[in-house]
Amino acid sequence: MINLVLLGGGGHAKSVLTVVKKHGQYRVAGYVDPKDRGQLLGVPYLGNDDDLKGLVSRYSLHGAVIGIGNTPLSRVRPALMQFLGTLPLECPAICSPAAVINEEVRLGKGTVVLDGAVVNSGTTIGECCIINTQSTVEHDCILGDNIHVAPSALLNGGVSIGN
Repeated sequence: MINLVLLGGGGHAKSVLTVVKKHGQYRVAGYVDPKDRGQLLGVPYLGNDDDLKGLVSRYSLHGAVIGIGNTPLSRVRPALMQFLGTLPLECPAICSPAAVINEEVRLGKGTVVLDGAVVNSGTTIGECCIINTQSTVEHDCILGDNIHVAPSALLNGGVSIGN
């Protein structure tokens, strides 16, 4: 089982946490956030981002998942990915079992695909992206890093979006 830490404690973090908990291969040790919000769907608060370095060994953490989705905070996500690169933590792409990921799809590290999303064949999605609930990314799309496809949004085939 891969021991993860969740970065963020708000609403999007709950959506991400729900998806992570559906996988049998992950265990969430807790979450970090600037604010202690108490337990988050049964997962304890571990501290803030500055505590991450010490938390890695204390909780035998192997990976991290970013649960920050608020658009005004979107610049925080790539900064966190860069910071996580300095720690011995993997940032796996997390896909909901309730999402459809078709053949020849590439997902960058730190990308999260939420419930009901569809990603069709031949699509490449960069690092640290959010493919939100019920969204569709059609065939042969290319999405750069830190892209947020909003809930129920539709990207037609062959769409290309930069970082």
